[in-house]
Amino acid sequence: MGVLNRDISITWLGHAAFKITSPGGKVVMIDPWLSGNPACPDHLKTVDRCDLILVTHGHFDHMGDAVPLAQQTGATVVGIFELATYLQGKGVKNASGMNKGGTQAVGDIKVTMVNAVHSCGALDNGTIVYTGEPVGYVVEFENGFKVYHAGDTAVFGDMRLIGEIYRPDLALLPIGDYYVMSPKEAAHAIRLLGVKRVVPMHYQTFPVLTGTPDALRRETADIAGLEIIEMRPGDTID
Repeated sequence: MGVLNRDISITWLGHAAFKITSPGGKVVMIDPWLSGNPACPDHLKTVDRCDLILVTHGHFDHMGDAVPLAQQTGATVVGIFELATYLQGKGVKNASGMNKGGTQAVGDIKVTMVNAVHSCGALDNGTIVYTGEPVGYVVEFENGFKVYHAGDTAVFGDMRLIGEIYRPDLALLPIGDYYVMSPKEAAHAIRLLGVKRVVPMHYQTFPVLTGTPDALRRETADIAGLEIIEMRPGDTID
């Protein structure tokens, strides 16, 4: 594993879930699906401390443990306005709703909400409940390092704007196919973003998610200087 930034620690918890420890010592959880996540190592299913939770959309495999984790730790939960309101109704005390194009500061960490192309909604007692639209996040940490978590998404042309406006240092991109981009579409996303360091995610958790990092490497072989950082669930880059 290569070092991305000596002041930031990034742990992949499987699927789209990540734990990031910031230069200031803040613990950020993105799409915390842990307890029911077959890819998450057992020793990482329990989180003792968390300061900030980012949820990209209301599907169970992204929002799964947001409520109990927030209740246990008192973390601030960020989501699109409708999802944040829904989570408040489920017992989250510190929900901070926002919308696409906006930026909010949580302490010294800046969170920008950007577009994603996917479906949304939470399954609640057998009924799909509207929870706003799917999103991605660009997170700028205290030292200026920026991570783009794309959430669940198809490739879309305005990824070029995300690259031009926010210039992320690292992109966390889904590659599984079926529900999200395949390696072919993710390769186009990388070109649009102009990013040089990518961590593939949201693949092989379920049999239908057939995309692989090797396939992404083949699709991006022509991109000079690109680093595809293949992590296993439980791996940490620090």
